[in-house]
Amino acid sequence: MATRELTTDLQVLERHVTLDDRDVLDVGCGAGALVRELVGRGARAIGLEISEQQLGQARATGVGRFVVGRAEDLPLPDGSLDVVMFMRSLHHVPQPSMIPALADARRVLRPGGLVYVAEPLAEGDFFELVSIVDDETEVRAAAQQALADCERAGLERMQTLEYEVGSVSTGIDALRRRFVDVDPERAAVFDAHEGELAAAFARLGDEREGGRWFTQPMRVDLLRASS
Repeated sequence: MATRELTTDLQVLERHVTLDDRDVLDVGCGAGALVRELVGRGARAIGLEISEQQLGQARATGVGRFVVGRAEDLPLPDGSLDVVMFMRSLHHVPQPSMIPALADARRVLRPGGLVYVAEPLAEGDFFELVSIVDDETEVRAAAQQALADCERAGLERMQTLEYEVGSVSTGIDALRRRFVDVDPERAAVFDAHEGELAAAFARLGDEREGGRWFTQPMRVDLLRASS
């Protein structure tokens, strides 16, 4: 396989999707970081999460619009959006709801709109490290299968591309904070496997200035409504 480009999620997004003056939904927006980036690029951005509690940090920034709902039942009108984005979030949708989520994304698209799905692949040194705490092999494979079956959601693939993103960690304590910030329930699992994690941290990735560098392969699918 050809070497994947080392880049960022945002750089890849900007190359393939027009954001300025577009209505864009970020499904699974978390703390709203991507929504803020989208607004900064001229989009009318909406972030979606499953509860008000999940949206607390995002709303506190005062940037963008946020709504509570589920990916398979978006609280938005038909034909109201130009882009629906699943940025590393489709594999977090329950497996039976993945195709319904893609179908509901199609429902809210305007003519000519796009569904943009960026998913981490179940490979690479960072995935191997993370899997000690939370093995997502099955759910990541399910997300890829849902994308392969996107015609069941009334969508068709326009383009698929792969790239790699990099991240640096200064040590095992910094890695713990990163893991636990994403999901506090990981704390107990991390602590139970700290020795194994420390050994993997030293073995995987590359030593560079500022810490240890890890890479994560990504795949993007650009989907549109089937004709």
